[in-house]
Amino acid sequence: MQVFHGSYTEIHEIDLTKCQANKDFGRGFYVTKFQKQAEAWAEIIGSLHDTKGVVTEFTFYERAFADDTYKTLRFNKYNEEWFDFIILNRDKSTMELRHDYDIIEGPIADDKVQNKIDLYLNGKITKEKFFNMISHHEETHQICFCTRKSLQMIDTISKNTMLNSIIIAEPIIENLMLDFHIDEEKAADVFYSSNTFAKFTDELKIDDNQSSEFHKKSWQEIYKFLKQELK
Repeated sequence: MQVFHGSYTEIHEIDLTKCQANKDFGRGFYVTKFQKQAEAWAEIIGSLHDTKGVVTEFTFYERAFADDTYKTLRFNKYNEEWFDFIILNRDKSTMELRHDYDIIEGPIADDKVQNKIDLYLNGKITKEKFFNMISHHEETHQICFCTRKSLQMIDTISKNTMLNSIIIAEPIIENLMLDFHIDEEKAADVFYSSNTFAKFTDELKIDDNQSSEFHKKSWQEIYKFLKQELK
């Protein structure tokens, strides 16, 4: 999955010690699958630092969610479990991490949602009223990398990696749409979250002497590997 991080500067190396505490999922490095969301945040944080703001693009290897060596948590929507978890992490009585998860995915408590959380915390509305108020809130998304171990599942996309990925991705996504009768968004998600894509991008970053030269194969050959994986 391609994900984005908005900041006042480009991110070359992730340093969790520089991340703020008491955020939605606690201290960690946050990204989103929505580029426009990252761009909006980059503009806000950039203005605070008198800069234009920068969006850095990454590859997130979604296989982490199926890997038992990682402790993960996923919220598919705003719900009571998400709400209680947000309240726990935003409690400023301590700056310590309030959980032991490696990677967490779910919606964002943005300003509009946070205002309603404050109303709940101040006893102005019930939890039921809170969910009624946000029932039509626009879709948001974030992934938080909470531990050093989790950073193995995210890589900065270099210009060369991005270019090569785009070159092979376009025909593969088109063929996925035709062969599996799915739309473009679903086809892209299937490809970018696959082990086949992960192997391709991994090999773009290592020396040819260590490579199996998988990244030098044609898109047709790579598509065959992908179809085999999807069986």
